[in-house]
Formats: sequence, C-alpha cells, structure tokens
Amino acid sequence: MNKQRQPHRAPTRLPKVPADRLARPFSRFLHIEAAAAGVLLLFTIAALVLSNSPWAEPFLAIWETRSGFHIGSLEYMRSLKGWINDGLMTLFFFLVALELKRELVLGELNNPRMAALSISAALGGMVVPALLYWMLQQGQPGEHGWGTVMATDTAFVIGCLALLGTRIPQSLRVFMLSLAIVDDIGAILVVAIGYSENISWSMLALAAGGVAIVRGMSLAGIRGFALYFLAGGLVWIAVDASGIHATITGVVLGLMTPARRWVSDERLYAILDQVVAHPSGDERSGDTKDRKTLLAAETAARETLSPVERLELALHPWVGFVIMPLFAFANAGLPLSMDDIGNSVTLAVFIGFALGKPIGVLSFSWLAVRSGIAIRPPDLGWPLVIGGGLLAGIGFTMALFIANLAFSENLVDSAKLGIFAASVFSAIAGLALLLRIPGSPSSEEQ
Repeated sequence: MNKQRQPHRAPTRLPKVPADRLARPFSRFLHIEAAAAGVLLLFTIAALVLSNSPWAEPFLAIWETRSGFHIGSLEYMRSLKGWINDGLMTLFFFLVALELKRELVLGELNNPRMAALSISAALGGMVVPALLYWMLQQGQPGEHGWGTVMATDTAFVIGCLALLGTRIPQSLRVFMLSLAIVDDIGAILVVAIGYSENISWSMLALAAGGVAIVRGMSLAGIRGFALYFLAGGLVWIAVDASGIHATITGVVLGLMTPARRWVSDERLYAILDQVVAHPSGDERSGDTKDRKTLLAAETAARETLSPVERLELALHPWVGFVIMPLFAFANAGLPLSMDDIGNSVTLAVFIGFALGKPIGVLSFSWLAVRSGIAIRPPDLGWPLVIGGGLLAGIGFTMALFIANLAFSENLVDSAKLGIFAASVFSAIAGLALLLRIPGSPSSEEQ
C-alpha cells in the first residue's frame, strides 16, 4: 500500500543565493549579444552585396526617403536613415545605459577597484586611437573625424568571445563587456559634445525640465512604463530641437532608471501565502478580498524584478535582432573601390582601430593596476588583456554612427572602408592571439 502523499514536502532544489540574481541577467545578456552578432553580420554582408550590385542605386535611395511630422511650429523631417540613426538608436543607447547601471549597482562594477580596470581600459581605448587619428589627419579634410575611432562594437566583440567557448575565462568576458559598455557611453558623450552645433539653450532647459519631471515621477512612486516612455519621448523632442544629438536622451534616462527592486522575495512569498481560491458566489464582482489579493500578487510578482531588469528583458531582443540589424542594413552600404584603399582617411581610421585600441587598452590598464587604482582578476593575464584590446578594434556599429556625423559626403565612404578593414583585421588578430593562449590562463602577479 502506497503511503499517502504528504501535503508539505521539503524543498527539492538548492536555496537561491544573491549571486544567482547577478549571474542570470549577465549570462542572458551575453547569449543575446552573441546571437545578435550573427544577425548583424548577415545584414552587413547583405548591405555590402546590394550596394555593389545592379540594384545599388534604388537600394541606397530607399534610405534617403524623407518623412516626418509637425508639432505646432516645429517640423520634424528626416530621411529614413535619419530616423533609424537618431530615433531607433536612442533605444540602443538606452539599453547600453541600463546595462551599465545594472553593472554599477549589482554587477562587477559595483566594486570600485574592479570597475576602475574596465573604465581605465575604455578610456585608453578612446584616447589613444583618437590621438593617433588626429596626428595622422591634422590639417587635412578628415581631421574632424577623430571620434570615429573611439568606439567598440559590443555585439561583435561578444560574438567573437563566444567562438572561443571555455578556452577563455569568464573574467575576460566581464572585462570586455564592461569595457564596451563604458566605451559606448563615452562615444555618445563625444557625439553630444563634439558633433553638436547651434545649441538652443532654451530647448535644452526645456529638456532638463522634462528630465526633472521624470525624476519626480520616480520619487512619487509612479511605476507605469507607459508614462515614462511618453515623458522620455517629449524629452527626446526637446533635446533634438536643442541641437544636441538626441540619442544622448537614451543614456540620461537609462542611467536614471532604478536598479533596485521594489518588492523583496520575502514580501512576495508573504503575499502569495494569502492567495486563496475564488469563492463560488458572485463571480461578476471584482471587489472581493480574494481578487484584491490576486491583483496584489500580480503586482508583487512583477515588481520583484527591478525596472532596469524588466526593461532589459523587454528591449534587449528588439535591439539585438531588429534595431541593430536595421541600422547595419541602412548604414553599411558601401560601393567598394580599390581607389579608396590608399586614402589617408581610410589609413588613419584603420591605424586608429588596429593599433590605437590595443595600445590604449593595455597601457591604461597596466597604469591603473600599477598605480593601485584598479585590481586585475588573477585569471585575467596580460596576454588576455592584449587579445581583448585587439578585439576592441572592432568598432563597427558606433564607428559607422559617428562617421555619418563627422565626415562630409565625399569622405564618409573612405571612413567606412577603414572601419570595415580594421574590424576584420582586429577580429582575426584578436581571435588568433586568444587561441594561442593556453586554455588555463596564467595567474601571474598583478
């Protein structure tokens, strides 16, 4: 005779620990970025093929189709490419800022000295390439394009690291992801400061007022995302009208998003314990104690994730598999010509990425560790840092974004060629070096 099943059983799984809340979002972010890199590469190749085919003219003309809308006396007209680069890319930078905020509050960057290593590497990876480019282009028409060589493409870098599997330590993935995120934030600040013209201070003040309203909504406990997206849209319009590149809105609002959850696990379980079956009486009435408890449980279950985590979960697939491929499809089109290979802009962009990035990442990381500002994980040997620095030379997405702002029409194709060449070289060189490093990295002294 079988024993009667007991109504209460001991838990059959290991207890959860705080590290689980950190590891799962980080792992998910890496997996989506790695998969998105493949989609991004596919659309990049498609854009290159179409722009060098008999359909090149209509394909390139599609992205110049103008559309827009009116708000009172304000007129917003842009090409289709402009709406992608200025509008949809705001969501990309919003997501980047969300991930940075999560890392700062809950992740690896929560440790100031660990954060200092990635931040120092990112600064070196921006400053040294920009200086190399500027020295090569000083006094030439492409001098203003120094910002192009400052950015690292997160998706392609993570995609390359995914190819290496377990041959590299997790610390390198954390280091490169943090570096790329800080790098992207730095790049958009460069866009806002270095490539904005005719600033309207009145519209900028209006945008600041909108940001203050968003902050007030958060302090007041308003938790509906719809209201925040409406307020964010109005801030975007004001920033755009101010003359500063509107994508900075995504960075500001992303960093303002709370990274702490509203409801703890203990409170959630306490609320769930109160949930009982609906009475069989008047089912049409929504004003029963049980239904109120169910609504409270629904809200509590949702709010056990912080706003940063919920927004990342919702936006990351859309950014990775829709917005970024669409951006590449609209911007990667380039009529290839052998005449551009020796162009000074092409060479300066190539050298900035291929040499400037690894030199900057390694030198600034070494200086930060040597001075005691930063600490280096024991399994993150200097050869791994060099390999990561080479991969940081893959500047595809943000480099194309800045190149469209920095260069005149007759130079942008030369810059694109330099970006493509440097990205391919950096990917091959970085992977080749990391494959030659023993699978169990040396834990040399810092």
